[in-house]
Amino acid sequence: MMFNNALATLPGSVTIREVSLRDGLQLIQQPVSTADKLAWVRSAYCAGIREMEVGAFVPPQSMPQLADTAEVLAFAKTLPGLTTQVLVPNLRGAERAIVEEADAMVLPLSASHAHSLANMRKTPDQVIAELGRIRAARDAAGARTRLEVGISTAFGCTIQGFVDPREVVRLVQCALDVGVERVGLADTVGHANPVSVAKLLEATMKVAGHRLNTVHFHDTRGLGLANCLVALQMGITQFDACVGGLGGCPHAPGASGNVVTEDLAYMFDSMGIATALDIDALLALRAQIAMHLPGETLYGSVWRTCRNSAAPSGTASTSATDSTPVPHQ
Repeated sequence: MMFNNALATLPGSVTIREVSLRDGLQLIQQPVSTADKLAWVRSAYCAGIREMEVGAFVPPQSMPQLADTAEVLAFAKTLPGLTTQVLVPNLRGAERAIVEEADAMVLPLSASHAHSLANMRKTPDQVIAELGRIRAARDAAGARTRLEVGISTAFGCTIQGFVDPREVVRLVQCALDVGVERVGLADTVGHANPVSVAKLLEATMKVAGHRLNTVHFHDTRGLGLANCLVALQMGITQFDACVGGLGGCPHAPGASGNVVTEDLAYMFDSMGIATALDIDALLALRAQIAMHLPGETLYGSVWRTCRNSAAPSGTASTSATDSTPVPHQ
């Protein structure tokens, strides 16, 4: 009876936001052409993706791989029903997102003081102040670009170590106070486990309510799907993921890739929770990405199963390396 009651509380559908064009590419040195990125966007769209982070407005010298974000965003905006998001590190990046008419912009706010200094060159409270300036600029421009914040290292940090959940809650409240419209929690280095996810979501939901709607898990220790399942049970309905498990943070030692989009979609679909995603098309996109990124390691259990049995058309050959995720210290 208790099991049936738990199932009854699960949502009928969820949204998987594809972040491979930003998080997935930011650490990769080999260049991906703009034309290949546009094909990437189109294939993800054809697979059913309707929320996509297409890049970041950051200095090109810091992340040359993302220098063509404006071009990728412009193309993505031509696809009906696709919500586009970009990462912005500061007011200058936000002003660019506003001018280019991104649907949403997300600014990373680290709960780890040490990570914040390494990643943003600001303390967390200085980032909060920047968020206030961004909200004021957005409103002054009369723009509709939604302002989101992602609380990075919310579950722990490889630089600082322990991150106090009370600091996460404080930062969420501060972000909302300066006008942030949506909040997500990010396990930047893969420290989260199902219990810590449940506890932190419960605590932050008390201050954020429905405005906390997204989680972003890395699969460093193989707990990504388990953490997503707990978040689902806690009421979260939007999940960041990367096809092939790409991803990582340049200022988070030991961080590995994100939760694998095709594995996450398969889990939800097998539970009867609609994702509107086509698994075969996602696997075909994975094969396409492998051709764009020869030699890069891709992850995923659904791919491995299909490869060892009857792989969907267009996915039987790849030049990328397949691997099972292992812990990084």
